[in-house]
Amino acid sequence: MTTTQDSIQERSVPKPVFTDAEAGAKVFPDSTSRRYNYYTPQKRKQSHYEDVTVEVQPDPRHYLSQGWLYGFSDGRGGYPLDWTALKAWGSDRPEPERGPGTGGKGYDWPATGWHEFRDPNEEWEMTLYRYNSNVVRQVTQNVEAARQSKAFEQWNRNWVRFIEQHVGAWMHVDHGLGLYLFANANRRAPTNMHNNAISVNSMHRIRAAQDLALYNLTLSEELADFDGTAHLETWNSDPAWQGVRDVAEQLTAIDDWCEAIFAANVVFEPLVGELFRSQLVQQASPGNGDFVTPTVVGAAEYDFAERDLRYTRAMFELLTADKEFADHNKAILQDWLSTWTTRAIAAARTMQPLWSQPDTKPPRFEDGLDRAKSRFSGIVTGLGLEEPKELAQ
Repeated sequence: MTTTQDSIQERSVPKPVFTDAEAGAKVFPDSTSRRYNYYTPQKRKQSHYEDVTVEVQPDPRHYLSQGWLYGFSDGRGGYPLDWTALKAWGSDRPEPERGPGTGGKGYDWPATGWHEFRDPNEEWEMTLYRYNSNVVRQVTQNVEAARQSKAFEQWNRNWVRFIEQHVGAWMHVDHGLGLYLFANANRRAPTNMHNNAISVNSMHRIRAAQDLALYNLTLSEELADFDGTAHLETWNSDPAWQGVRDVAEQLTAIDDWCEAIFAANVVFEPLVGELFRSQLVQQASPGNGDFVTPTVVGAAEYDFAERDLRYTRAMFELLTADKEFADHNKAILQDWLSTWTTRAIAAARTMQPLWSQPDTKPPRFEDGLDRAKSRFSGIVTGLGLEEPKELAQ
């Protein structure tokens, strides 16, 4: 049987109507804007750092009305806020009632103290590469200039032993904390702003360990009697280092990510890290004919004592000034202070024999420890906390 064109009945099919509201529309509200508007900038204008960092990580406390897109085997999704004992406003509220196009009904849900954090260093991927490449370039040039001028040959024998054993041993601290404390805390922190700052802290640590390792290799090549493996025996067996080793290993075992950052950057670094680098190595080096080692450890000192401490202060200031949980947070932080100050002071005192090893001695150990305690006290009181009584040990 044949059919003609006239015998085909035309179907009634709804015609698509484009309203410019659908996904992929060429023209939509703010389609000509060159700025994101889904967050409130910290200052009058948005910064490049904020555009590439703030709210990049989805969060059902702000968006994602269907909840987290992924979870763990125990049923928890995303970045649970109970991974730290500290709280920010909104973090202990019940799960909000879901509604179309919204993260919750009945009240505002954002955990403000977390999402308000901005890294004052404004670190993100590009700044990380630029900054670290500049630091490595400077350190490499300094070491190469010393190698060309045979500066290492001017060191006395005791100072060569000190560098190979004790300065080399510090790379174990940097490597352990960078890889097992900060990298772990980065994964557990609840916002992309925290993730960026903490991961940069991790890279600073790992880079500092690498700087010391490469320095150790250079000295092994330049000095015939330099033992490039001596730091292993020192780290594993030297009584002066076992207190530092114990505390470093305890730090890497912390489960609470906020406690890990607080204990490492607020307590351990000022009382142990800066004591070793600033009050011993950098003070003793020039008198023993060494003008190179201070440039290597000084690069790390600036990272930890300035840049990493700067974001740490900004992070905890929000929590100690929280409109709902300030007292709760301060009580927990004071408890952490008591615990880790005791351990850090004990570790610092086990290092005292190192002050007597160089031929040209640095200032007295007690004087250096007093300066470290004074700086630590300023950091603690600046966060609105009380100086721990354990500091008198």
